[in-house]
Amino acid sequence: MSHVAVREQRGEPAVERRNPQGPRADRTDRTDTPAAIGRRVLRLRTELGLTQRELAEPAYTPAYVSTLESGKVRPSEAALRHLAGRLGIDYEELTTGRPAHVAAGLRLRLTDARLALATGPTADAAALFSLLHAEAVEQELVGEQAAALLGLADCLLESGELADAQSHFASVERLLADEPLPRRVPAIRGRATAHLLTGELRYACYLLESTLDELNASGMPDPDSLLLLYTASIAPYMDMGAHARAAQAAELALALAPRVSDPALVAGMHRGVARTLIAEGRIAEADASLAKAQELYRQLHIRTELAHCHWMRGYVHAQDGDLERAEHELRMARDMLASKRAALFTEQVEVELADVLRRRGRSDEARALLRPLLRPEQDAGALRAGRGAVHAGGAHRLLGLIAEDDGDTASAERHYRAALPLLQESSAAGDLADLCRLLGDLLRRLGRVEEALDAYRTGLGHRAAPGTTTLGPAPAAPPMM
Repeated sequence: MSHVAVREQRGEPAVERRNPQGPRADRTDRTDTPAAIGRRVLRLRTELGLTQRELAEPAYTPAYVSTLESGKVRPSEAALRHLAGRLGIDYEELTTGRPAHVAAGLRLRLTDARLALATGPTADAAALFSLLHAEAVEQELVGEQAAALLGLADCLLESGELADAQSHFASVERLLADEPLPRRVPAIRGRATAHLLTGELRYACYLLESTLDELNASGMPDPDSLLLLYTASIAPYMDMGAHARAAQAAELALALAPRVSDPALVAGMHRGVARTLIAEGRIAEADASLAKAQELYRQLHIRTELAHCHWMRGYVHAQDGDLERAEHELRMARDMLASKRAALFTEQVEVELADVLRRRGRSDEARALLRPLLRPEQDAGALRAGRGAVHAGGAHRLLGLIAEDDGDTASAERHYRAALPLLQESSAAGDLADLCRLLGDLLRRLGRVEEALDAYRTGLGHRAAPGTTTLGPAPAAPPMM
């Protein structure tokens, strides 16, 4: 079963409803109303062949049991525990109609589904999460519904179905609306990541920053949630050119790490911090930070995140001029992501791999890698606005450079101009400024000076004050700092 078929209906995925507990778990019985509890007591007593007196004694009267079975009285907890003991079932099952082991079993299988997502093809994990969500709905287990939807959303994120991922993350937030904010943070982080991948960098920053402010204002900030949010904010800050704010988020994440016991969160922090170290030219430190993350992900068998470490190490080596090692790391990342069928991430790595191939003098290989990524926009797998916009712009930029190398100025200009709106809409300031420089240089060589000046002005406008024109005040530091 493919998770592509799972779609939103009334705010939640439409999945097949099943009744795994059989006739005893009829939906009309699975409530805690007096009438439902009364019907349940009557049915269970009858199945056991007990009289009302035998069920009631020694603590209660037959008349009380009769009143209870007719739904005319809400039994106390003490009464329910007495009746459950006499009926030979758990208190929870008598209260809800749901055996106590059901929730534990679902949680165990949700852990298995998470492992499947970490180690195998995304579609297989999505099928598991979909089935588990159906069971959680059937059993009215809200927490497990949220966990299954969160898993489905993560699957959709990996496969590049970003609109559906956003919708699923939002559904998790609605399900947990009455829970403490830290319970909703993974869904908020996921929704922000989905917006980042569509190219909505400013909105991604808004989601993360507003949640950080709310969490810090609560007076009891949760270190795990803070680390997750600060780490997630590094990528959109860097893509927007707000390097100082990214460095501040990295510094706060590093300070929080000793308070966090989850190794996956710590690994994610090391990976995020590496981006700020790269921007500062601290290549050796960035590589060391990525090596720490890589080792943790390897120990945890989290293949997608491990692939991201290879991806970023490839970028580090490319920045340092070691193109052979860069190619090796990027190919490893691509192969790992492709094996998991993480389509969007695979395509993004291929753009960076094409850049390395071009710099190694293998432009034909780079071109062959890039062209399929920019197939017509009606193709659901194409890089485009709303799906990998920054990398779509990067692919056009690279094809423009290759065309310039070949002396095909018309194709170069066409690709540069195709990249412009993609990067403008996504607020990727640094990439946009570089693209405007390339376009301006090309137009100037062609003698089109006024057009070249317009391109330069556009680039300078985005380079003047990175991040300051599109972001409000930075979130306050946590009170624990």
